Amino acid sequence: MAFKKLGLSSALLKAIDKKGYINPSPIQEKAIPLVLEGKDVLASAQTGTGKTAGFTLPLLHILSQGNSLRNRPVRALVLTPTRELAAQVYANVKEYSEFLDLRSAVIFGGVNQKPQIANLKRGMDVLVATPGRLLDLHNQRFLSLDKVEIFVLDEADRMLDMGFLRDIERVMKLMPEKRQNLMFSATFSKDIKKLAQGFLRNPVQVEATPENTAVEVIQQKVYRVAKGKKTGLVIKLISEGKWQQVLVFTRTKHGANNLCKKMISAGITAAAIHGNKSQGARTKALAGFKSGSVRVLVATDIAARGLDIPLLPHVINFELPNVSEDYVHRIGRTGRAGASGEAISLVSADETSYLRDIQKLIGMKIPVEIVEGFEPDPNASTAPIKQGQRNNQFRSKPKGNSSRNNNKNRRPKHNINKRSSDTRS
Repeated sequence: MAFKKLGLSSALLKAIDKKGYINPSPIQEKAIPLVLEGKDVLASAQTGTGKTAGFTLPLLHILSQGNSLRNRPVRALVLTPTRELAAQVYANVKEYSEFLDLRSAVIFGGVNQKPQIANLKRGMDVLVATPGRLLDLHNQRFLSLDKVEIFVLDEADRMLDMGFLRDIERVMKLMPEKRQNLMFSATFSKDIKKLAQGFLRNPVQVEATPENTAVEVIQQKVYRVAKGKKTGLVIKLISEGKWQQVLVFTRTKHGANNLCKKMISAGITAAAIHGNKSQGARTKALAGFKSGSVRVLVATDIAARGLDIPLLPHVINFELPNVSEDYVHRIGRTGRAGASGEAISLVSADETSYLRDIQKLIGMKIPVEIVEGFEPDPNASTAPIKQGQRNNQFRSKPKGNSSRNNNKNRRPKHNINKRSSDTRS
C-alpha cells in the first residue's frame, strides 16, 4: 500500500515524497487510518518500526483540517520520556508539517527555559515535551493545555520505568476530558494495560514489529571474556577492525564515563552520553558521532532511548542488560532500513544467566568466540551481578561505607508509583 492510499492530505504527501518515502511501514499502515477515524489507539511498536510517523502524520492531518485558532493554543501534545526522543519527534513534526500552516515547539529539561518560554508565548499547535519541564512551565503559567484535542503518550513503557506515572496523571488532569488519545509502547505489559485503561476510551489495539527482525538482519556474536579484560578486548576489536562508528552500551553512568576515558587514552575518539551529562554535552556528543568526528558513543540504556542513528554498523554490549527485552532494543539500533549490522556482546561469567534469558527471548543460540589473551576466568562465579554493581576494572577505592556507595548506583526496582525528573536518563 502506498502513502497516498491512506487518506492523508496533499501537503503531507508532498512532505513524505520529499523525504523519499513511498510505502508506509506496517505500524504506519495499521495506525494511520485508525487515528484519522478519531479512534483512541494502543499501539505496540519497537524502535525502528516507523512509529513516530505513525502518529505525527495523522495528527498533523487532523489539525490541518480543523479551524486554526488565532492565538494558537496547544491542540496536540506529545509526551516523551527523554530529551533526545523529544527532539527526534519534534524534528519529525517539523519535517512533515513543512507545507502546512501549523506551528510546533519542543520543551525539555536540562537547558535554559527562556527560549522555550519565548516559543510558547508565540503560540503553537503541536507541543512535544518531557513531563518535568512541561509541568514546571505550566505551574509558572507559561502554557495551558485546556484546548488539547489529541494527546500522544510515546514510549509509555519507558515512562513507567523512569517513574513518570504520577507526572502523566497530573498532565492528563490539565487537558479536556474529551480528546483523542494515542499510546505507543514497546510492550503490552500488565502495567501498560493498567495505564491504558485509565485514559484510553474503547481503544483499538495494534501491534507491529520491524519488517526485518533483529534476528534476521543483524549478525550477533558473543565473546566470552574475563570481566577485568573487557576494556582491553573492546579496544582491540574497534582498533583492529578499524570501525568508525560504534555504539557501546554500559549498565551504569560510572561505567560509561570510565570506558570513554580508557578509549580516549587508547587513541580512539569517544564520548559518553547519560543522565549526568548536560543537554549541551549530550547534543554535542551525538552530533559528533553522526558526523564521524567521534568514533565511539558510550551510552546507558535510558540515555540511548530515542536516539536516531541511521545505518549504524556496530553495536557492542560491553555489559549485558539484566532485562532481556533491553537487549533487543539495543541491537535494534543497527540493521535498520534493510541494512546489515553487527551486534557484539562481551559476556563475563556473572552474566551467564542474562545470556541464557536473552537467547530464550530471541529464540536462537548466539555464536560464541574466545579471543586469545582475553580468555574467560575459569574460576569466576556465574552468580548474576548485582544491579548497578561496578565492574572490577572500573572500581576505585571506596570512600566510607562501600555498601552505601554501591547503593548510589543501584538501578531501582520497577515501581510505577515512583516519580523522577525528566533530566534522568
